[in-house]
Amino acid sequence: MSLIGTLGSGVSALRTFMKGLEVIGNNIANVNTTGFKSSTAQYVDSFSNILQRSAPSIPPASNTSALAVGTGVKLGAIHTNFSQGSLETTGMGTDLGISGEGYFHVQNPIDSSEFATRDGSFRWDDAGNLVNALGYHVQGLTGAGLTTVGSIKLGTPPTGTQLQSVTIDKGGNVVEFYSNGASATTGQVQLQKFTDQSALQKEGNNLYSGLLAAGPVGAATGSYAFQAGGVNAPGSNGLGAIQSGTLELSNVDLTDQFANLITTQRSFQAGSRLITVSDTVLQDIVDLKR
Repeated sequence: MSLIGTLGSGVSALRTFMKGLEVIGNNIANVNTTGFKSSTAQYVDSFSNILQRSAPSIPPASNTSALAVGTGVKLGAIHTNFSQGSLETTGMGTDLGISGEGYFHVQNPIDSSEFATRDGSFRWDDAGNLVNALGYHVQGLTGAGLTTVGSIKLGTPPTGTQLQSVTIDKGGNVVEFYSNGASATTGQVQLQKFTDQSALQKEGNNLYSGLLAAGPVGAATGSYAFQAGGVNAPGSNGLGAIQSGTLELSNVDLTDQFANLITTQRSFQAGSRLITVSDTVLQDIVDLKR
């Protein structure tokens, strides 16, 4: 029984630490990914075989201690480090970095699904929408008085004028400048803060789903939509400011990752050795019959 348990513990170590190596490998692979947040694997012991259960004392007898043999290790959790990555200057006016808390909202125009992201590498498409690399629309406030929640889109220039340039300030305000010297604020990029960021699910392409599970701050009950009235305005209510012309870099620390890689590799090797030793002992038992 003990030999089987030893082999099982070794196998669980190999299986679990392989997942740990995958987490570290993914972190290292995304060292240059915009807005990427690194992850850390956490391990817990597996179910134990109870040989004797503990019991309270019954005078005049003393209490009894528990006897248990562990059956190995398993993956307990994978925690994401949501700390701020450094901002790199790009010089592109539609590149938006967040200095502080908050996420951009982008919406898939095909099925209206929405995602959160820290990747602010946006552009104006041919229809005048502010979109990400996948063509998903950046969400915020639009319309007269910025009271309508929807996709950020360029406005219609006054009659007889042409759009000269567009800027996005720290407050997320989209300001258009026209050839006649006039200007107008036609939209405001909004940010969303979450009470439990760990509930956000990575969907690839620097996007997160699970917005409701993460607890959007300031949203109506059962909704993650932005609210009019400045609740989600950048630079207010604990939200970070928008830095136009910058992008947030990955927060992966290569020094830590390589240190974790070494320790996890050694743990994997120890699990392998455990299986080898168990096999040797089992072979000795088989040879006793000769």
